[in-house]
Amino acid sequence: MSNAPAEATKAEEAPAEEIDLEPANHIIDKYLTLPGNLMPVLQGIQDEYGYVPRPTIDLVAERLNVYPSQIFGVLTFYAQFHLKPRGRFIIRVCVGTACHVQGAPRIVETFFDKLGIGHAETTPDLRYTFEKVACLGACGMAPLAMVNDSTYGQMTVQKVDQIIADYNQRPMKK
Repeated sequence: MSNAPAEATKAEEAPAEEIDLEPANHIIDKYLTLPGNLMPVLQGIQDEYGYVPRPTIDLVAERLNVYPSQIFGVLTFYAQFHLKPRGRFIIRVCVGTACHVQGAPRIVETFFDKLGIGHAETTPDLRYTFEKVACLGACGMAPLAMVNDSTYGQMTVQKVDQIIADYNQRPMKK
């Protein structure tokens, strides 16, 4: 017997996410009269919150007079948008051919073990999000990892420990 109806009811009963919508309103105000304003509004909201929270989707739909389904279409089409909170530090490990040959799978597994999360997952404390990526465009530095905008080339298992120790010391706020 399926639990689908019970699960659907459970999802409907989930409490709405509570966030301060004032920053989203300011972003919408900034672009309200510009044609083609949906993308810059969604990018601004993601920059502000770190992702696009559900309540902001409803607000954008109401204020820009578009259907929420249209907004979800945009958010799910473009990889730049995220619908869940992400970590303060985004760790990306290249798994392209050059990095794979130079040991990227061991680097990935070491990050998984040290952080306790897998691909496209975020630690419960929102400190880290980990992603495997197809190519970071620096094959000469293989295997390669990035944390936010910082690049770490010729990665080793020992460097994984050093990187995590370094970022564990950094504050959670920007």
